[in-house]
Amino acid sequence: MTYLHQLIDKYKRIRSTKALTDIYTQSYALVGLGNHCLENLLPVIRHLQLPLKYICCTSERKAELITRKYKDVKGTTTLQDILNDDAIAGIFVAAHPRAHFSLASEVIKARKALFIEKPPCENITQLLSLIDKTKLYGNKPIVVGLQRRFAPVTRILQKRLKRERVYHYHYRYLTGLYPEGDALLDLFIHPIDYVSFLFGKATIKGLESVNRKHGVQTLFLLLEHDGVKGMLELSTTYTWADAQEWFTVNTDKGSYVLKNMESLDYTPVATSWLGVPLEKVFNQTPSTFRLYGQNGFIPNLHNNSIFTQGFFSEIKAFADSVENKQPYTPLYGFESMCNTYMLLDEIKH
Repeated sequence: MTYLHQLIDKYKRIRSTKALTDIYTQSYALVGLGNHCLENLLPVIRHLQLPLKYICCTSERKAELITRKYKDVKGTTTLQDILNDDAIAGIFVAAHPRAHFSLASEVIKARKALFIEKPPCENITQLLSLIDKTKLYGNKPIVVGLQRRFAPVTRILQKRLKRERVYHYHYRYLTGLYPEGDALLDLFIHPIDYVSFLFGKATIKGLESVNRKHGVQTLFLLLEHDGVKGMLELSTTYTWADAQEWFTVNTDKGSYVLKNMESLDYTPVATSWLGVPLEKVFNQTPSTFRLYGQNGFIPNLHNNSIFTQGFFSEIKAFADSVENKQPYTPLYGFESMCNTYMLLDEIKH
């Protein structure tokens, strides 16, 4: 028993020491300070202890309050001060979505690494312009904040699907009213990008739109990737109190059900004999396996929704690239979003 205790203590020391030695030394700036930034991005930045030097906003009053509230952080309303500061290596942009394209352009021209919240721009033309600018001004790390790509459940699903033949999927993304912006660009970009990220370029085989007053919108999409067909229901006609994101993938080995990016269940394909489903003959109960699930009983980082939704991993991946802790990959940059924006443009027109 003493030997077991020694092993446990050694493991705990290694884990705590690793956390204490994971230090970031470059300076960063944050542009924008809305609710999403305050509740999701800034807590991760503070948790990782990224040296945040500036927070830029449009309000002089907020800039003063930022300087008072956050130690060693300067609140400012002047983006140019940040761009001209050679000490700033990376900039987080989480401003109004319609301002993202111009802000991203300025950051790229200043040759700073860029983390930008979705949507980074409004159409494929602007996206191609951003890609050209990155080539012209140097390939600094760029990460677009589509957090589902970074969610731990995504890595599990990707690994499993590589070994199986995918037949089709069904994606339901249901929220309440969204009067403050463009639902397609601000909300529906998530599921459209996610299926493009998982299955590659897609063509639209069917599209039905149900528009009602006060900005209520429902889209039914039939997509076809390389041998994979999918149906999406994207809607703001439901409720935010019980918003739902259900993603079902059917393969030759079984089916996967992903719920709200927090649980992933797998049910193997039912056995049959000469086309006869044995589950009906022998009254079998299908076996379902939990591949991933949030554990609300243990209040650690990995069971926090900021982690399970992918916010933590996307910011850490960006910071690690800026600090050369891991090689930069364009997998999460502007070029990776071409398929997504081609679909968005086609839906809009």
